[in-house]
Amino acid sequence: MKNIKIKVARVEHDLSQADLAKKVGVTRQTIGLIEQGKYNPSLQLCLSICKTLGKTLDDLFWEEE
Repeated sequence: MKNIKIKVARVEHDLSQADLAKKVGVTRQTIGLIEQGKYNPSLQLCLSICKTLGKTLDDLFWEEE
């Protein structure tokens, strides 16, 4: 399932995939795969993304039905 929430939050902060990747210590490809729903990040990476984007785990990773 695609994670459009991360992409929206990233764009709100005017960050490219590469910018976000650099801030959280992964490659741009990793961020792209997370946004595409093709990679399940570790909890530590999820927390780093949330902290960087000023969001909670629920904001970015909770799947609404």
